[in-house]
Amino acid sequence: MATFLYKLGRLAFRRRHFVALIWVALLTLAGVGAASAPAPGATSFSIPGIEAQKAFDLLEQRFPGASADGATGRVVFRAPEGQKMTDAANKATVEKTVKQLGDGSEVVSVTDPFTTHAVSQDGTVAYTSVTYRLPGMELADSTKKALEKAGADARATGLTVDIGGDALVAESEPGAVGEAVGLAIAAIVLVITLGSLVAAGLPLLTAIIGVGIAGATIASLANALDLGDNTSTLALMIGLAVGIDYALFIVSRYRGELAEGRDHEEAAGRATGTAGSAVVFAGLTVVIALAGLAVVNVPMLTKMGLAASGTVVVAVLIALTLIPALLGYAGRKIQPAGRKKTSKPVGPNMGTRWARFVIRRPVAVLTFGVLGLGAIALPVTQLELGLPDDGSQSTSTTQRRAYDLLSEGFGPGFNGPLMVVYDARGADDPKAGVTELADRIKGFKDVVTVTPAQFNKAGDTATFVVIPGSKPSSTETEGLVHAIRDQSAGVKAATGATVLVTGTTAMNIDFSQKLNDALIPYLGLVVGLAFLLLILVFRSILVPLKAALGFLLSVLAALGAVVAVFQWGWLSGLLGVEETGPIMSMVPIFMVGVVFGLAMDYEVFLVTRMREAYVHGESPSDAVVTGFRHSARVVVAAAIIMMAVFGGFISSSESMIKLFGFGLAIAVFFDAFVVRMAIVPAVLALLGRRAWWLPGWLDRVLPNVDVEGEGLRALDGGDEGDHPKDDEDRELVRV
Repeated sequence: MATFLYKLGRLAFRRRHFVALIWVALLTLAGVGAASAPAPGATSFSIPGIEAQKAFDLLEQRFPGASADGATGRVVFRAPEGQKMTDAANKATVEKTVKQLGDGSEVVSVTDPFTTHAVSQDGTVAYTSVTYRLPGMELADSTKKALEKAGADARATGLTVDIGGDALVAESEPGAVGEAVGLAIAAIVLVITLGSLVAAGLPLLTAIIGVGIAGATIASLANALDLGDNTSTLALMIGLAVGIDYALFIVSRYRGELAEGRDHEEAAGRATGTAGSAVVFAGLTVVIALAGLAVVNVPMLTKMGLAASGTVVVAVLIALTLIPALLGYAGRKIQPAGRKKTSKPVGPNMGTRWARFVIRRPVAVLTFGVLGLGAIALPVTQLELGLPDDGSQSTSTTQRRAYDLLSEGFGPGFNGPLMVVYDARGADDPKAGVTELADRIKGFKDVVTVTPAQFNKAGDTATFVVIPGSKPSSTETEGLVHAIRDQSAGVKAATGATVLVTGTTAMNIDFSQKLNDALIPYLGLVVGLAFLLLILVFRSILVPLKAALGFLLSVLAALGAVVAVFQWGWLSGLLGVEETGPIMSMVPIFMVGVVFGLAMDYEVFLVTRMREAYVHGESPSDAVVTGFRHSARVVVAAAIIMMAVFGGFISSSESMIKLFGFGLAIAVFFDAFVVRMAIVPAVLALLGRRAWWLPGWLDRVLPNVDVEGEGLRALDGGDEGDHPKDDEDRELVRV
């Protein structure tokens, strides 16, 4: 691996014009593709295998044309102070709005609040429901604008009018200011770390090119592959962070090689062969973690993972080819690291001093790090999962205001109705059976209302709506869904009918459970594959095991912080979290994937330099110090950059993006500064030579990937006699 990448780096350095032209051409082609691609349509949302989805599919078959999964818009009216909705003028406005809402090819039905008893008991709030043929994400823009116009016309008469439901999607602010601040911080860190504007500019330039190519490619495929906005946002977030970091490691190693007296082309080759090898394997762990999301079998999550992993692949390729090429253009403008104009002796750097401190007190450092992260992880025990609804939107949105009006007028459970589907095929008396079931559900705890059952034309399927007494995201509503489903077995045995529960609330509950059930298998797959990959990289059993356990500690601590902020409300005002509640269902599994990949980045970059020193003859303790002397500053810079990039997305008004930005930023902090910079050297100091032990039979079976660049020493005339000590140990771990 190191030898191949060494040759690739030198080739890219010499053929810099050709390499740069290729990447410019790719960026241009991707841009043209994005510009010429059809505008992306609304993304569909389906979750195979869950009961709520099965019920939707059944309703589409039994109620043709009813569009069971069609969008619903709720136009909510509130009368001015001292008036009621039944007053003549207010009633006339509502009736005119109902008639206006009925116009449109995608409208199925519109309810009249005065004939459907959709007026609150005090008479101040009323609502009309508009049912559409298509899901909200597939409605035409003209349909949504007509809905908004009807609300605006009614509002002009003096009524308070807001629109809820899933027919309108709340528009999110991109948080561009926060992202710009994140990039500015990244630029400052790069300048401080590399000490040169040109050197600092290279990682930023290549990262922007990489996310530009990946983002344009995603945009060009968005319509064909049904990719949502969050797919490109998350790919941008991850691609920008790893793109800067991967380039940083190669540029930093290049300057180190120059400082040792090598010419520019040779230094570029050496940097690509050594740091580039670490980049390849670090990128592989990220790709494995992200692509592995496909095992969850949720199409949306699979697409997000594959898009982000593709962005990481682009970042790796750019780091291995475009960076050496640009180094050729930079020439002498990048000053070699460590070249001083003074003859004064230079003392140990901060990384060296920290490593020696940890080695002297490994037990204390290990105990403090583990107990500290363990304490931060404690809130995970109270983790509640769910999907965001209108109640989690910003109070500045019409969806949230409509949600609050309905809760005020009709109770909190009114925003989360449950649809019960009674499949009566095979039942002797369908009407009697569904009536008995509805009467039984009326007696359940936390049930406010059960509507009369409605049969299809064939008379073999009925539906009725259950209004809970608690809000949609509450544990009480979740318990009610399970209680209704528990009736299915008894109904099946007694009548032969099948009972299913669906609706948005039930869909959210099923989705959360599906992701929760998939977390352990996914974790086992990703950690298992990466564990095997790290055995290949480090040729050790204990080092990969320590890396995996450290990751688990950091991700649990990060999830604990997420629960404390977004569920409990700690520091919510400081971070702009307007509404606390259950954590989005996909957050734990997505964070596991992303954080694992990023954690292995720091593990590979830091520990490969330690292994390189150990293989070249240093004692285990000296190897740890050497690794920190050469890599600690760059790893710290990379972590700060990644935190700044992720942290920039916290300013987004989109709750999912804000949550991911905070979760990933805090996870990087815990993993880089606590696990990799403290726990890892403490564990290696305690293990000593045992850390690098590998069974002989496994050593013979594993291929030689030479990540630490042992093969490159032949270019210096061999290593015989260079390091006479520890010959026996070097033979044991010889690659």
